[in-house]
Amino acid sequence: MPTVTDAPWHIVRQSSIHNLGVFAVRDIPKGTRILDYRGHKITKAESTRRGNAQLDESAVTGEGAVYLFVLNKRYDIDGNVPWNDARLINHTCNPNCEAQIIRGTIWLIALRDIPEGTELGFNYGFDLETWEDHPCRCGSKNCIGYIVGKEYWPRLRRLLKKRQAAAASLAAPDPEDEASQASASRKRALKGVGKKDKATSGK
Repeated sequence: MPTVTDAPWHIVRQSSIHNLGVFAVRDIPKGTRILDYRGHKITKAESTRRGNAQLDESAVTGEGAVYLFVLNKRYDIDGNVPWNDARLINHTCNPNCEAQIIRGTIWLIALRDIPEGTELGFNYGFDLETWEDHPCRCGSKNCIGYIVGKEYWPRLRRLLKKRQAAAASLAAPDPEDEASQASASRKRALKGVGKKDKATSGK
């Protein structure tokens, strides 16, 4: 069973992944409820409105991250508040914790034993709708390159493979063009030889 304690398991400091991150302040046993995702409980309609507003702001300023977290079928949590350290946990393709909803609270729970000083990370679980807008910089060996849920990885790999193949075909020279260019070059050379011979014979 996941455990819970009043003493904090985490500390916020600079992250090599992105800006600030959340780190284990001491060894965290597997199954520990590390911290809860706090914020304003809002309806789905209000969540959509806030999410769209934050995305519009991001398009203009390059900032305005979205911290909305699904709570249930009726409500979401807007975690964009200063007392919510969990909003600073970065995405990773190799997570050491995961989000679980327990009795109406969103907990970040350790998936394995986490040594002191380790950065905490979980998979944000984004879908493929706007995958190109969310590059991943987690640096893990199995990084897929974008912030998407692991269930979408097979499809994303197919998309990336098609894109790479298309880019390679554009970069590679067309064999037919090369053949036609070579033929034209030979014709020019032969014409040049003929003219030279004719000029020589006229002397």
